[in-house]
Amino acid sequence: MTDITIIGSGNMARAIGTRAVAAGRSLQVLDRTPENAAKLAAELGGDTTFGGLGDIPEGDIVVLALDFGPAKEVATHYGDTLSGKTVVEISNPANAETFDSLTVEPGSSAAEEIAALLPGAAVVKAFNTTFAGPLTAGAAGGMPLDVFIASDSEEASNQVASFAAAAGLRPLRVGGLRHARELEGFQLLVMALQANPAYKAFNWGTGLKILD
Repeated sequence: MTDITIIGSGNMARAIGTRAVAAGRSLQVLDRTPENAAKLAAELGGDTTFGGLGDIPEGDIVVLALDFGPAKEVATHYGDTLSGKTVVEISNPANAETFDSLTVEPGSSAAEEIAALLPGAAVVKAFNTTFAGPLTAGAAGGMPLDVFIASDSEEASNQVASFAAAAGLRPLRVGGLRHARELEGFQLLVMALQANPAYKAFNWGTGLKILD
């Protein structure tokens, strides 16, 4: 039995995989290019397995560590194969040239569009407000990262929250999946700040924190 399947082999896949290893979770890494999955699995260590998109995701939690476009392709590819699983959608559908708009229709979100493609899965929006560098470290500014979680499934939210807590992060449940709209919109502003030359020190290394 595998705890978590990560689909993707980029920076966010590496960061989430690092947190998963820190949490003691068993891992499977799948990628369109199996050689990339093998390389990441070797970096993460432990009993991490790997494969390509021809392999079945074995994890109870499946993380789409992909940009929005590729995430839609993978969701369409697997379809009912992901039924009964918790699927974590992490993307920010931002216009990467200007960072002044989202590419989804108003009144929707990347997470909701993925959920429409996977009616048998419990889709969770999480990790879209954490950049790869701080997430790999598990903290920013000496404080654990907050992980905002939106889902229509309480059970799936609890699964992801348990993982985040075990990984040394602070899970914050924000409500139903429709709140992915606010999470994606808010992160658009944060991403624009990283790209703004007036804030050179940010350099994609910041983290969001609710202080209490």
